[in-house]
Amino acid sequence: MMTMTTPNTALRAVRAGMRMSQDDFARALQAAGHRAGEPNDANKRLVQRWESGAIAAPRPVYLRALEVVTGLPIELLGFAALPGAQVKADREGGHDLTSSMSDLATPEPAARPGAPHGSYVGVWLSRYQYYSSGRGESYAGQHYVVLLQHSDRLTVRSLPNSASSSLALDLTVDGSVITGTWIEQTAEEGYYRGARYHGAIQLLVEPTGRRMTGKWVGFGKAMDINTGPWELVFQDNSTSKATLDRYNTLPQDLPG
Repeated sequence: MMTMTTPNTALRAVRAGMRMSQDDFARALQAAGHRAGEPNDANKRLVQRWESGAIAAPRPVYLRALEVVTGLPIELLGFAALPGAQVKADREGGHDLTSSMSDLATPEPAARPGAPHGSYVGVWLSRYQYYSSGRGESYAGQHYVVLLQHSDRLTVRSLPNSASSSLALDLTVDGSVITGTWIEQTAEEGYYRGARYHGAIQLLVEPTGRRMTGKWVGFGKAMDINTGPWELVFQDNSTSKATLDRYNTLPQDLPG
């Protein structure tokens, strides 16, 4: 009796949106695993099997790498979250096991006083300010973003309908100090006509764990170096599809 598989169109769409071939995507997964001290054997054939639906439940070592590379929770990549018992079973040998090196585990985030559920995972409101020399005024940029955490690494990606531009941050946590880089792709039809900006950012986590405040630095339209304030304000600790759908809209100004 033949069983029909359902293609994983969500993963395929995300990969295509990142303008990566299946080979490029596999190499990015390998690189993410090495950076985390958790090597994996991702290759083009494995990516093909995921996208065709032949493998519907990758092992945790690959799920973590997928989240790091895409900046999205696995539920938005066409996979279901694995319960704890299955995580343990998969570590002992799943159907995409290709090397004993893949059994290395990523340590869970250490609990931090005030941080939601001992980590920073969830939906946050990103707000920053910048000065537009061409228009002679200051402006604010706002995005709802989904934040994922793997050990001391944070990946932050904007929800597509929360702003006309897309935003990505890759951060490292050291106690209450968070440091990293940011990239913003502006809208083709906007004032900056699809320009891509990037720079560095450093944030301090407030004792409540629900607000991060700091500053960004980056180059401007005239290739000068600019800076300004940036904050992330906690909204929800869920990254379920229903929650992300709810926040996938233009942010409203929040009091305080």
